[in-house]
Amino acid sequence: MLDLSYNNLTGSVPSCLIQHGNVKMLKLRNNQLNGMLPENIGEGCMLQPIDLNSNQIEGKIPRSLSNCRSLEVLDIGNNHIVDSFPTWLGILSNLRVLILRSNQFHGSIGSPSEGVAARNIFSGMQIIDLASNNFSGSLNSKWFEKLETMMTNSSTEGNALALDNRSSPGNEYYQEILTFKGIEHTFTKILTTFKMIDFSNNAFDGPIPDSVGKLIALHGLNMSHNALTGAIPSKLANLAQLESLDLSQNKLSGMIPQELNMLTYLAVLNLSNNNLSGMIPEGQQFSSFTNSSFEGNEGLCGRPLSKQCNSSGTGTLDSSVSSQDSVGTIVLFVLVGSGFGVGFAVAVVSSVVFQVKRWNCNHFLFYQ
Repeated sequence: MLDLSYNNLTGSVPSCLIQHGNVKMLKLRNNQLNGMLPENIGEGCMLQPIDLNSNQIEGKIPRSLSNCRSLEVLDIGNNHIVDSFPTWLGILSNLRVLILRSNQFHGSIGSPSEGVAARNIFSGMQIIDLASNNFSGSLNSKWFEKLETMMTNSSTEGNALALDNRSSPGNEYYQEILTFKGIEHTFTKILTTFKMIDFSNNAFDGPIPDSVGKLIALHGLNMSHNALTGAIPSKLANLAQLESLDLSQNKLSGMIPQELNMLTYLAVLNLSNNNLSGMIPEGQQFSSFTNSSFEGNEGLCGRPLSKQCNSSGTGTLDSSVSSQDSVGTIVLFVLVGSGFGVGFAVAVVSSVVFQVKRWNCNHFLFYQ
């Protein structure tokens, strides 16, 4: 096991650390390593976790990495890698954590090819972090249906979140730094409990597939800052373990599904800056969310927003009705004011005429 993280190492990753099968755990996080990753990785590769996060590594992920049959964690986030989505990694049945965050990956994540070989593709995945890349295209429904481990609650769900910055001997292997609920945390025991998908800050478009609702063991789902359209699937209410849901900065429309009130563990919700409309669900978890969860949706009404819905709950704002009343009041005031003005003018003219006639009469009597 080799851990040289948080140093000032430069140069490329030595090929002997990956190619010759002598190392089981390789952690070189937070250095200044550059160049391309070694090619020609042999079938004797025994690497289980590879953590090269926060370096300056370039090029593509070597396809020969698929020879590392024991690979469980691949973290190459925060580098300068330019590549398409590594679908070919899906054949690694032990792969549980894939972090590609903050690189220059591009294109769609595609749909798994048909056939026996693709039947269990990415079946063991528990954490997928593709945030802050250049991925695009629609999210394929069949792709999510391959994530079998995310569809099953483990027997240890009672200890699902292991947020702990303290490590004990032998526990280092199970730690990973992840962005969850908008904050970086050090997770322990992630290989047995924690499950998360982060597709934020890309260019994904089209609807959110209903198949995401099958991932009942998810703790975190972040699809913010994309170009997703359509309605929020009501089947997301099946994600009973969900603690954080971020769909902000998209083009989602329609009403917020009332079924989301069933997510009793949901602590963080962000639906801001979409095209949502109608009444915000009331009660249970939704009573704990603030304005920031819903702002930037002109058609939304109800608490915690200041715009209140009418009694029918159709999403028609009472404020709009009152504004219409206000307009009517203003028009009435103008009409009355206009009538008053006309009346006042008539009164003034009459008075002037009367005074002139009176002056003429007096003047006549004076000269008489």
